[in-house]
Amino acid sequence: MVKIRESTSKFIKVRCPKCKNEQITFGKTATKVDCLVCGKILAEPTGGKSKVKSRILEVLE
Repeated sequence: MVKIRESTSKFIKVRCPKCKNEQITFGKTATKVDCLVCGKILAEPTGGKSKVKSRILEVLE
């Protein structure tokens, strides 16, 4: 019997502190995430979980 490991990483919905745009990003991003409207950095990679520089609205399953 093969045991399948569940992923521990999640998608998160964040809100830009500058323009209030909401967008979805990966919780363990490998590149910086910019706001699609104003260009402000919302999250940066750290080698593991992202350093989120905006408000997290919800964690998506």
